[in-house]
Amino acid sequence: MAPNTRLKNKSFLVYGLGSSGRSVIKFFKKNNFKNFKVWDDKEKKLLKNYRAISLKKTLKQVSYIVLSPGVSLIKNRILNKFKKKIITDIDLFFLTNKKFKSIVVTGTNGKSTTCKLLAHILEKSKFKSLLGGNIGKPVLDLKGIKKDSYVIIEASSFQLSHSKFICPDFALFLNLSNDHLDWHGSKKNYLNAKLKIFQHQKKNQFAIINKNLKKNFLKKNFSSKLIVPKYQDYRRLKYKIKNDYLTSKINEENMIFICSIVKLLKIKENLFVSAINSFKGLPHRFEIFLKKKNVIFIDDSKATSFISSQLALSSLKNIYWIVGGLPKKGDKFDFSKFKKNIIKCYIIGNHTNFFKNQIKNILPFSITKNLNNTLIKILKDIRYRKKINKTILLSPAAASYDQFINFEMRGKEFKRLSKVYGKKLV
Repeated sequence: MAPNTRLKNKSFLVYGLGSSGRSVIKFFKKNNFKNFKVWDDKEKKLLKNYRAISLKKTLKQVSYIVLSPGVSLIKNRILNKFKKKIITDIDLFFLTNKKFKSIVVTGTNGKSTTCKLLAHILEKSKFKSLLGGNIGKPVLDLKGIKKDSYVIIEASSFQLSHSKFICPDFALFLNLSNDHLDWHGSKKNYLNAKLKIFQHQKKNQFAIINKNLKKNFLKKNFSSKLIVPKYQDYRRLKYKIKNDYLTSKINEENMIFICSIVKLLKIKENLFVSAINSFKGLPHRFEIFLKKKNVIFIDDSKATSFISSQLALSSLKNIYWIVGGLPKKGDKFDFSKFKKNIIKCYIIGNHTNFFKNQIKNILPFSITKNLNNTLIKILKDIRYRKKINKTILLSPAAASYDQFINFEMRGKEFKRLSKVYGKKLV
C-alpha cells in the first residue's frame, strides 16, 4: 500500500493499543507518517515516546482519531465531543489503496463463517484473496494486495459505527438481533451502525442484504445495487452439497448469501460445489467434536445471545443444554418453537438468576455454576434415558466474561472436560 502525500501530512491520534491500534502504529512507521501520537487509558507505559502528553489538547489538534473498536463513545464523554474526527483502521485501509476488490461482511451472527467460507471458495476457484478485519488479522497487516486481489473483511458494528471511508465493492449485511446494546445505547443505533457499510458505496457496487432489513436500506436512499438473497438459488444447489456442517439449519442463512455473491462473481457451479464440500467449519460454532455411544457433544460457545443459541436448539433433538454467562442487555428467551427439543438445562456462570427467571416453569433445569459440575451432572442424568440418541450442547446464549477471557477459552475448556468425562460413556 502506498499512502498519498496528502494523507501523510495529516496528524493522527491512535486511541487504544489493542491489536488494531498496534497495527495502525506499525503501518504509520512503515510508511513514514511523522505526525502521530498514541493514547490508551490502561496501557500507560506502552510506546512512551509516542504518548500524548495532554489528551484534551491532542484531541483538539489532530486531524483524525484512529479509534480502537472496543471504545464506546457512550462511556467516553471526552471523545464524544470529537466524533467527527474519528476513523478506524479499516478506513485507513480504504484511504491508502483503492486498487483492489473488497467484500465486507457484517451482521449479528454468521460473519466469521461467511468470511471464512468466501475465502475458501475464492481460493479453490483460483481467485487471489486475503482475509482480515474482525476475524483475526487487522486489515493493515495484510500483505501482497494487488489489482486483481479480493480482500474479504469482517466488520463489527463497533468498527462500522466510527467508519467514514469504508466503500466495499460487495457489502453483505446478514442479519440483525439484539446485541452490544450497552455499547451502542439502543437497537436503533446498532442498526444504523451496521447500515453504514452501504453509506459510501457507488452505483456500480453491490449491497446484499437480509430480506427483513430491506426497508431499512431503502429508507436511506443508498446508491448501490440492492440484492436480496433468495432461498431458491440455494435450494437448487443444496442437494449437490455433501457437507453436513453447511447444510444444517444453523448455516442456511450464510449459504443463501454465499450463493448470491458466487453468482455475482460468476464462479462456475462445479467449482463452487467442490469448494463447499471441502470446507471445514470454524471452532466453537456448532462444532460437533465428539461422539460417544449414542451421545453427541457440540461446542457452540460462540453463541453469545439467545437468538444465536436458538439456531442450534431448533435444529437438534434430545438436548442437554448448557446455558449461562454474562447476559446481553435486552435479551429475552422464547422456547415456544423448540421447547420439545430440550430435555434439561444446566445453568453456569455468575448470573444464574437471570437465566433461572427465563427458564423456570418452562423447562427442567439445574444450577451447576461451572462446566466441570455441569458435565458430571449431565452424565448422571443421561443414565436414565439410555435408548435415545442424545446431544450435550454448550450454546450459552451469553458472553463468556464472567468466567472466561473469551468464548474461545470457554469452548476449549468444554471440549477438554467433555473428552475427560466422555470416556465414562462406554
